[in-house]
Amino acid sequence: MSTEHHLPGRHTSRAILSIAGSDPSGGAGIQADLKTFTAIGVYGGAAITCLTAQNSLGVDSCLPIDPEFVKKQIHLVLADLPVSHIKTGMLGTDRIARAMAEALLDFSGELICDPVLTASDGHELFQKTERNTGLQALLNIATVLTPNLPELAALTDQDLKTPKKAVEAAATLMIRYPRLRAIVLTGGHIREQAEEVEDFLILRRESTPEIHTAKHARITTRNTHGTGCTFASAFAAYHLLHGNYQDAFFKAVSFMDTVLRQSAELALGKGKGPLAHHLFRGKA
Repeated sequence: MSTEHHLPGRHTSRAILSIAGSDPSGGAGIQADLKTFTAIGVYGGAAITCLTAQNSLGVDSCLPIDPEFVKKQIHLVLADLPVSHIKTGMLGTDRIARAMAEALLDFSGELICDPVLTASDGHELFQKTERNTGLQALLNIATVLTPNLPELAALTDQDLKTPKKAVEAAATLMIRYPRLRAIVLTGGHIREQAEEVEDFLILRRESTPEIHTAKHARITTRNTHGTGCTFASAFAAYHLLHGNYQDAFFKAVSFMDTVLRQSAELALGKGKGPLAHHLFRGKA
């Protein structure tokens, strides 16, 4: 794990590449990723995996990009920009996941995977195969995973109801995927009626995983479209700036709290409104 630190406001010559789907309403996907990078103060590139027809009311349909074209996008960006961190989101199909894994096999930086499998409205965002070999290949080279509770349940094939069970399930992924250095479990779906949200950072250690928690008040707002994409992108951006998983985790939690509060009164969209990334005013 890198221990390099960057002072707030200091320019960096490194960049993040987001590999994810496009949301034409601007609330999630590539659009949310780039807004998050910009708000925090890092340069972001984007490789598109899928086009979607969606808005704040939900996902209507998806159009996966040809896997070879996804791979070409990645190769050209990595050949040109000083990319130290890659954040992945919506994969679309197992063939696209395979192409991504092949393109990133020799990438030596941080690979932060947000396992976007299903939209919040229930629309399937990943076309599975019998063994999901492409997805498994991508997870095998990931350094960080950022699942929410439903995504963790899908990855571990478990019915998870309590924080203890969820953290234990996350720890099993450390055994399954040896390159993983950290798992960030966002707690918004755990005890959804509770007034407090608890997020978890699970770090790989020689004997047993090291666990950090962040407890914060649940912010009630309809403007939650793209929160998963935004959190994973914030974690990636802060890790680029500070080189430390704990710092990135707590700063990403704080970033989300700030953006959710600033977005609470925003009146955009007829469904789950977007986050107001453009209103964020904070320090890296």
